[in-house]
Amino acid sequence: MRFSKIMLGALALAGATPALAQDETDPPADFTIAGGATVVSDYRFRGFSQTSEEATIQGTFSVTHSSGLYFGVWGSGISFANGTEIDLYGGFAKEIVPGLTGDIGATIYLYPGANNSTVVEPYVALTGTIGPATIKGSVAWAPGGQDALADFSGIYAYTDVAVAIPSTPLKLKGHLGYAESDSFLGGADGKVMDYSFGVEGSYKNFTLGVSYVNTDEPTAFGYKDAIGADGAVVVSFGAAF
Repeated sequence: MRFSKIMLGALALAGATPALAQDETDPPADFTIAGGATVVSDYRFRGFSQTSEEATIQGTFSVTHSSGLYFGVWGSGISFANGTEIDLYGGFAKEIVPGLTGDIGATIYLYPGANNSTVVEPYVALTGTIGPATIKGSVAWAPGGQDALADFSGIYAYTDVAVAIPSTPLKLKGHLGYAESDSFLGGADGKVMDYSFGVEGSYKNFTLGVSYVNTDEPTAFGYKDAIGADGAVVVSFGAAF
C-alpha cells in the first residue's frame, strides 16, 4: 500500500479530470507503507529460541520515504518478560553504487512486561545483488549499562544470502552469524556462532518458509537443548499488505 503527498490533490481532481489524475508522468509516491503478520513454529533470535520452542504470532509495520529514511515496528510473543517483545527501528538506506546499498540505523528492543526494559542496538549494513542472489552483511552493537535487565554489552555480525530460483516463486536462503555478548546471547563462553538454511516460496501476498536453525553451543549434559539453542526446523507462514 502506498501513500503520496499528491494523493489528496489527485482525489480532488479525480471526479472532474480523471485523465489528469492518472497521468503516467506523475511523480512516484514519496512514502511506501508495508505491513504483515506471520505465524512461526518457533521464534529464533540469533539461534536461541525466544518462545521455549513453541509457536507464536508476529506482526510488522513500516514506513519508507523516497529519501532513504525509514521507520518500523515489529512485535512477537515470547516466553519471558510477561510474553511480549516490541521492536522499534529506524535508519537511512541509500544505494551507494548500482547494485550496492548502504544502511545505518538502530533497533530499540522493548519488553513492556519486564519493568519496561529497553535495549538500544545501533547497526550498519551493506546489501548487494549479483544476478539472482542478494547478499547482506551487517554488524550490530549493544552498549552495556542501559538498564537493570539489559546491563550487558554485545556485538553481532552476520551475513544473509538469498538466491531466487529463476522461473519459480522459490528462494533459497542462508544465514551465518557470530555473537560476542555477556548476555544469554553469548552462550556458555560469551561467543556463539549461529546458522540457518532453508527455502521460501511466495504466492501473491503470502509467503511460506521452512528452515533449519542451529548454533555451535556445547551439547554436554543437555545444556544446548535446555537453553533452546539446539538444531530445529522452523516453519513460517506470513501474509503481507
